[in-house]
Amino acid sequence: MVETESPCLEEGEVSSSSSSSSETSASSSDSRRLTKSKRNRSGRHLRRRSTAGDQALSSEILNVVEYSEGSPNQVRANEVENPSSDAVTITGLPGLSWKHFLRDLKAGEIEQVCLLTGSDEPTVLANAVSDDASSSRPKAAEPKSVREARFAAQSWQAFQDSNNPVYSLAREFEDIFPKKISAELPVERGVRHEIDLVPGSKYCVTRQ
Repeated sequence: MVETESPCLEEGEVSSSSSSSSETSASSSDSRRLTKSKRNRSGRHLRRRSTAGDQALSSEILNVVEYSEGSPNQVRANEVENPSSDAVTITGLPGLSWKHFLRDLKAGEIEQVCLLTGSDEPTVLANAVSDDASSSRPKAAEPKSVREARFAAQSWQAFQDSNNPVYSLAREFEDIFPKKISAELPVERGVRHEIDLVPGSKYCVTRQ
């Protein structure tokens, strides 16, 4: 935003509009410019023309959910100012690198981190699990009802009810699908090549 100031005159100085000759007008103009430069260098505040951007930004109330281990969630209302929608202002904001963020976080200079989401996005409370047995299972484990529903959606019966054309082909090779999927990858055993030849047959080696 460009700062401007209204014309300033020293005491006893005559305005150019009241002078009748061109020489008086020129001298008054030079004197006015000299006065402006002196006031700018003296560190005085310039008078700024009022614009629409000087008006206070509107604010809104945001409900923040605070998580504390061992205590119920608390909702706190915070009043924040709406950010500017001007592209020049947004792109001119200073950035914070991950390196400095982690350094300040470890040093304890950051008290809290807030995640601002849109109103159409699901709330964080939608992921909360209300189950009496939640304390007896690991934190990363999902509820039993959700796990059973996921397994039922992947069953052969659900596959058949979906009228998928691949069902008949997958049913033909049912024996290659394991009954139970392991929770971890198998141990690496290397690469083994074995070829069983029919007795009496010959083999040849081809090079590519």
